[in-house]
Amino acid sequence: MRDFILCDNQDITRYGFEHLVRSLGLSGEFYFSATKADLLNQLVRKSEAVVLFDYTRFDFVSVDELAILQLRFPKTDWIVFSDELSNDFVRSLVFNTQNFSVLLKDSSLDEIKSCIREVLRANRFICNRIGNMLLDSPKTVEKQPLQDVLTATEKEILKEIAMGKTTREIATQRFVSVHTIMTHRKNIFRKLEVNNVHEATKFAMRSGLVDMAEYYI
Repeated sequence: MRDFILCDNQDITRYGFEHLVRSLGLSGEFYFSATKADLLNQLVRKSEAVVLFDYTRFDFVSVDELAILQLRFPKTDWIVFSDELSNDFVRSLVFNTQNFSVLLKDSSLDEIKSCIREVLRANRFICNRIGNMLLDSPKTVEKQPLQDVLTATEKEILKEIAMGKTTREIATQRFVSVHTIMTHRKNIFRKLEVNNVHEATKFAMRSGLVDMAEYYI
C-alpha cells in the first residue's frame, strides 16, 4: 500500500486524480500540497509516497533540485504531470534521474492508468508524446531573438512576471481575466522553452528585457 502526495494548486486536478486512483481499487492515504515547503514537510513523514506534481506551478529551480530530492528521498516515486514541458527539461530529467515518470495533462486515460500501475511496480513510465520527443533527433536551429519570438504584449507580461507580480495583479492592472494572463503565461513559457518563473526571469534578464538594477530595487 502506497500513500499519494498530490502537488497541484488546481482543485480539479487534485480531486480528479484521487478519484482515478480510487477507481483502480487502490488504497492508501492522500495528502495535498500547495507549496514546495509543504511538500518537503510531508516527504519527511511520508518518504515512501508516490508524488504527483506539476513542475511548472511550483518554484523548483531546475532538474538538479529534483535530482537532489531523489537522493534525499530514494524510496519516493514521482510523476511529473504538466501541460507542457520543454525538450531540454525532459531530456535532463530522464537522463539524470531514475524515479521520475512523465505525463502530460492531455495524456489519455489509459496512459494515466498505465502510469500509476507502473509506478506502483517501481517502474518508470514516459507517456507517448514525451517518448516521441525523446526519440526525435534533436535539430540544431538558430534561436530567434526575443523580439521575434514574443509579441509585444507577451514581452510586457514577461517583464511583469520577472518583476514578481502575481497573475492576479497583472490581470487587474490590465483589466483582463486571470485566465487570459494564464494563457499568455503558458504561451510565453512554451515559446521560450522554459518551465517556471525562475527560468523565465533568467531569460528576461539575459535578453535585457529587465534591467538588473531595476530588478534588485
